[in-house]
Amino acid sequence: MTDPDARAGRAAGAVLGAAVGDALGAPYEFGPAGAFTAGPGEPVAGGGWERGEATDDTQMAVLVAESLLERGELDLPDIFDRFRRWAAADPKDIGIQTEDVLTNGMPWDLAAAVHFNTTLRAAGNGALMRAATSAVAFAGAGPRATMDAARRIAALTHGDRAAWEGTAIFHELVRLALDGADPLAAIPATLAEVHPDHRERYATVLAPDWHPDRATEANGAVWPCLGSAVWALRTTGDYRSAVHAAIDLGGDTDTVAAVTGGLAGARYGLAAIPESWLEPLHVPLPGFGGRVLRVAELLAMAEELAAGIRES
Repeated sequence: MTDPDARAGRAAGAVLGAAVGDALGAPYEFGPAGAFTAGPGEPVAGGGWERGEATDDTQMAVLVAESLLERGELDLPDIFDRFRRWAAADPKDIGIQTEDVLTNGMPWDLAAAVHFNTTLRAAGNGALMRAATSAVAFAGAGPRATMDAARRIAALTHGDRAAWEGTAIFHELVRLALDGADPLAAIPATLAEVHPDHRERYATVLAPDWHPDRATEANGAVWPCLGSAVWALRTTGDYRSAVHAAIDLGGDTDTVAAVTGGLAGARYGLAAIPESWLEPLHVPLPGFGGRVLRVAELLAMAEELAAGIRES
C-alpha cells in the first residue's frame, strides 16, 4: 500500500518540480549546451524573465489545474476559454502554433484541427509542457483513463496525434511514480497503450540506449523533448541532477526542464527540490487580474489535485 504522506510529497514534487524546472531553464532558452553548468547553477534572471519567474509552460498548467478544481471534472470548453483569455492578455511567451489556435476564432473543438489541417505541423511540445497538473489530477483514475484525459487536453491546441501520445505517456509515467513505482521500468508496458501509428517513434526516444544527441528534430518537438526528459531522469539519481542535465542540453531549455522536473519531482518528492530553487518561484497569470502564484498557492493546488478529478 502506498504511504499517503509519501504520495502527497510526490504529487507536490510533480507540480512544483515542473514549475521550478521551467523557471530555472527559462533564462537559458535557445542558448548553447552546457550553459547551466557554466553559470551559477541557481535561479537567475535573463532572456526577459525575472529570477524564478515561470513561463507559459507553468502558466498554462495552472489554468488547466484551476479549471479542473473549480469545475470538478474535465471541462474541455472551460479549459479552452481560459487558454484563450490568457492568450489575449499578451503573455510574455506563447508558442506560435498555440497562439494561432487560441486566436483563430474557431470553437474549442475545431481550432486545433483546423490549424493542423492547414499547416500539417502540430507536433510541438506545447501540450506536453503543461501536463504536470493534469497528470497529478488524473493519476488515481488508472492508466487508460489518465492517458485518455491527457490526449483530450492536448488536442485542445495540438491537432497532431503525436502530441497527444507524448502527453499521454507523461501522464502515465507520473501516475506510476506517484504510486512509488519505477516509471522507467514501466516504459515498455506504457508503450503498449500508445496508438500503434506512434508507438515505434516513442519506443526509439524512450529506449535505454537513446541519447539526445541522436534526436532527428530540435527538442521543441514532442518526441525529443519527452525523450530528453526521460534520458535526464535515467542518467541521474536525484531531482537537482536531472534538471541540471536537462537544461545543459540547450535548445528549448524551459520546457525540457519542466517535463524533466515533473517526472523527477514525482519520483523523488517535494523534499528533493532545492529550497534555493523553490524560494524565488512565481507564476504570473496574464488575463486573470494580475494574479501571481507563489509556492504556498502551488502547494495548496497540488494537494487539491492529488485528491483526484473525475473524468467526464
